[in-house]
Amino acid sequence: MIRKATWSDLDAVEQLYNELHDAKEAGLIPVIWKRGVYPTRETASSALERDDLFVLEESGRIIGSAIINQIQYDFYADAPWKYEVPDDQVCVLHTLMISPAEFGKGYAGTFLDFYEKFAREHGCPELRMDTNARNIPARTMYGKRGYEEIGTVPTVFNGIPGTNLVLLEKHLAGNRELYLKQKALLDTFLEHGAISQAQYDKSLGDLTEKMGMKNTD
Repeated sequence: MIRKATWSDLDAVEQLYNELHDAKEAGLIPVIWKRGVYPTRETASSALERDDLFVLEESGRIIGSAIINQIQYDFYADAPWKYEVPDDQVCVLHTLMISPAEFGKGYAGTFLDFYEKFAREHGCPELRMDTNARNIPARTMYGKRGYEEIGTVPTVFNGIPGTNLVLLEKHLAGNRELYLKQKALLDTFLEHGAISQAQYDKSLGDLTEKMGMKNTD
């Protein structure tokens, strides 16, 4: 289950960060994060204050977390994004992490599904994120999920110098267009008596939930 984090989750999220730092220091994962610099307990605490920290919980244990908001780093401003949209239509995924003990079980994909559904429900067709250029597993996963690499930016990232960040983008307008086409088809069926109002309501509800869309005329 993915849900908004609460202050009672702070210790568990900090422990998750420490697990990632342990794995990085052991040479097991190609991340740029640095213990005591980023991410830290303060990272999670700030996200809790903004109300944009989310956790993945299984059997009462926090095994993943991410920050989802509309905050774009300064270096996003000059990036060659394929889609130019107002800032209030952009949703950004930050600091996605899964416990190393749970790698390979599809939990990162589960978080991406949640992120995309969250963005649709909040009227944000434009998805943006960044990842370390050396993190080939993450870049491969994002590519398979339809995220396009639009450039690499050398920067000091959250106090970590010498960082090369790959910027990624995915636009959801196509999903919205498909939703509207399928809704129009249901409208036609209802108009011609091919389905009842009850069948229409159920089908539209299922479609809306499946595609993570609000019912839009």
